[in-house]
Amino acid sequence: MRLSLLVSVALLAACAPAKPTDSTPAAPSEPWALEAVKADTANGIRILIVHDMEGLSGQDNPQSFDFGSPVYPKGQELLAADINAVVEGLYAGGATEVHVADGHGSGNPDPDVRRDLLDPRATQVLRDQEFDTYFGLTTPGAYDAVAVVGMHAKTGSRGFASHTLTLGIGVVINGREITETELMGLSWGRHTVPIIFASGDDRLAADLAEMDWLEYVTVKKATAADSAELRPVAETRAELTAKAQKAVENLRAGLTKSMRVSMPLVAGLKAVPPASLAMLEGIPGVAYADSVLSFPADSIKHAYDVLEKLVGAATGGYMSVLRRGLRGNPAAPAIMAKFRTDLGQAWFDQESGRRQPAPPAPAPAGPRKYHGYQ
Repeated sequence: MRLSLLVSVALLAACAPAKPTDSTPAAPSEPWALEAVKADTANGIRILIVHDMEGLSGQDNPQSFDFGSPVYPKGQELLAADINAVVEGLYAGGATEVHVADGHGSGNPDPDVRRDLLDPRATQVLRDQEFDTYFGLTTPGAYDAVAVVGMHAKTGSRGFASHTLTLGIGVVINGREITETELMGLSWGRHTVPIIFASGDDRLAADLAEMDWLEYVTVKKATAADSAELRPVAETRAELTAKAQKAVENLRAGLTKSMRVSMPLVAGLKAVPPASLAMLEGIPGVAYADSVLSFPADSIKHAYDVLEKLVGAATGGYMSVLRRGLRGNPAAPAIMAKFRTDLGQAWFDQESGRRQPAPPAPAPAGPRKYHGYQ
């Protein structure tokens, strides 16, 4: 069986709820419903900040959000400064407690935002077990609202570092391709908790235009996926504070809205280069068309769980980038020969009953805390 067919089988297993194309329900006319929200201030106002790292003030270098890059520490400084500006505004607007969760996942085993740079009034979300930032914090009553900082536009928006979840992936909910900000809104909308504030580039501003209750700060203008025209940092930081304050005031006045996904829910994963789902073209019983694999889901959480599995398969297309990179490299034949040998040996070991489980990862030296996406 060819590798591409094996991947197809894995995809079908991951999408167990999916049905053949002709029986997949039609998407609702509106992807989600909106509900006005007014904060109950009797017990204070708790706000969760979820940050990414591509939509920061003063940032035009795509290496600045990549752990291990020489300019990553500068990115951490920019991140903390933007978050601190938002924290200032949230408290000025009436927030009584502000927590910060990492939604980026640079590969840093520690939080992307450094504690020593963070406003001491803000509490970092740290847990003893790994958790998913989108759906692992949505406990009813935990927060009154969510603010997202340093976000990016969705795949295909031509924004600075624009993507959705990872490179070459689009997320489709009820026929609409959405951003990570909207995904966050749909997750929290299950508990009638609104997204009240966001910051990022001009392309994300366009992506979120229908979220007209949102206080949004455009910190830069994207000129390509790897370049941007920057606004003066002092100007953007002042606006971050002012609009964060206004966002909480809007929440107290009942001028914000939560987002609840419409049912029946039809979700989809779109794959564009360097990702690919092209191996599914023409497979009977698979709802795949226009580069999108569609499937029905029982809830937005169910859809997300399936999408995460599909992302792992779609990113197998990244191998094409590796192959192109090896072309003309004198070491390429030896590298590929080693790969084929190791792959064959893994197959022989499996078929012969000799395969041993991978050794466990070394235990951390001390107690480990998890901060969201690693």
